[in-house]
Amino acid sequence: MSETLRITEIFYSLQGETRTAGLPTVFVRLTGCPLRCQYCDTAYAFSGGELCTLQEILAQVATYQPRYVCVTGGEPLAQPNCIPLLQQLCDAGYQVSLETSGALDIAAVDPRVSRVLDLKTPDSQEVARNRYENIALLTAHDQVKFVICSRKDYDWAVSKLIEYRLEQRAGEVLFSPSQHELPARQLADWIIADNLPVRLQLQLHKILWNDVPGH
Repeated sequence: MSETLRITEIFYSLQGETRTAGLPTVFVRLTGCPLRCQYCDTAYAFSGGELCTLQEILAQVATYQPRYVCVTGGEPLAQPNCIPLLQQLCDAGYQVSLETSGALDIAAVDPRVSRVLDLKTPDSQEVARNRYENIALLTAHDQVKFVICSRKDYDWAVSKLIEYRLEQRAGEVLFSPSQHELPARQLADWIIADNLPVRLQLQLHKILWNDVPGH
């Protein structure tokens, strides 16, 4: 039987986040997530979806002739066949990124993939799910993301930045304000005041398309 994955959607848009923000990208959104972050903007991917073989996914991605492919969710690594999908996307010559909560082991992910590790802050209500063992596996090819909801979250993220020397382990450390909870200007002011070695990240897709799914 062919390897399959449950897919919520595959679409072509501009990358809204990470170091490739603004670049045309194909998104492969896998269904399912074991976490329930209170600010989640993709709850529609928690269930449903359509079973697709790896070959079907690769064929659909190829129709867009992309340079960049982002595998996201949900939590992609909750489906074991995400690992061979990532490998085959890399084999096809794409620049591939993986958006993962960091709650699951990233060790088996193809080293050609840029792993975007989303460390959960206290106000996410899922901070207990962080798998800190993943941090030791990071390289300069990877990225660490914090979604900041409050000053408490900001101080916590700074403490983790210092404790794990994240700017030395990953190629990018991204601080992103939680939409509707923390003004981007406020987060920017804190970063500047503390002279942090992090990148302020705004969600470009929400600015351009008002958070419409499929963009």
